[in-house]
Amino acid sequence: MKHLLSLFLIFTAVISAQELNCNVSVNYENLPVANRERLVDFANVVEGYLNTARYTDDDYATKIDCSMSIFFLSAAGDFDYSAQIVVSSTRPIYRSDRNSPMLAINDGQWQFQYQPGQALYSNTTTFDPLTSFLDYYALIIIGMDNDTWEPFGGTAAFQKAQFIANLAATGATNFGWTPSSAVYSRQGLINDIFKEQYSNFRGSIFDYHYGVDIYSQNKELGQQKIVGLIDILWDMYQKKGSINSVYVRTFFDAKNGEIVQYLKFYPDTEIFSKLKKIDPPHTAKYDAAMP
Repeated sequence: MKHLLSLFLIFTAVISAQELNCNVSVNYENLPVANRERLVDFANVVEGYLNTARYTDDDYATKIDCSMSIFFLSAAGDFDYSAQIVVSSTRPIYRSDRNSPMLAINDGQWQFQYQPGQALYSNTTTFDPLTSFLDYYALIIIGMDNDTWEPFGGTAAFQKAQFIANLAATGATNFGWTPSSAVYSRQGLINDIFKEQYSNFRGSIFDYHYGVDIYSQNKELGQQKIVGLIDILWDMYQKKGSINSVYVRTFFDAKNGEIVQYLKFYPDTEIFSKLKKIDPPHTAKYDAAMP
């Protein structure tokens, strides 16, 4: 066991800070033909921007696999667009060729300008509706990933994402950046990540993924680590009667299938009853997993 743990620690040190390997796809079927022609190079430009931008001070060969699927909703004039984006990312499972899902965010509030041939540049002190939006999600991807390799390892990336969110919220072009009561919001996500009430949950992200990593070698220990995160949320639920958190919901939007997979045949069948209360949107999946 000590030898396995040593290998694990070496592995985490190698990939604890990564940049992106992002695949970008675009759907502009809702737009007039003229606008579609102006967006022919958009996917390649955005993909090149994300995969060459530097978001950390470290240089590692292994990058975070992620994707951004952009659905254009409408165009106002020649260069103004509204879009919806689906952001997904994964991280490798130790000693496996499989990946663990990290993000599955659906954000329908994005407005920006783009002209054919436009070069994208990152500016950390000035908000830009196009590049700052991309930077925010790049940093969320990196922060979420780094939290799995080291407790609170994503703090530096999250702080940069929070700076972008705060800068955007006070600007003239703040669509989608202001605090909202909607199920998902960028402000809600980054603010919840830093709230003290979710600190224990965030700290347990590392142990959860250790459970995922160790599961194939030690199923009992792996399940114990995964259940540890659920127990933290269950305690929170019992104290408050509900968990209304964009951060927690974002976690379960990505992880509900994985949790069912790893806790199938778990001795305490009440675990899925707890999950149904902690994570109501995925009740049907937990019902299906109950014996």
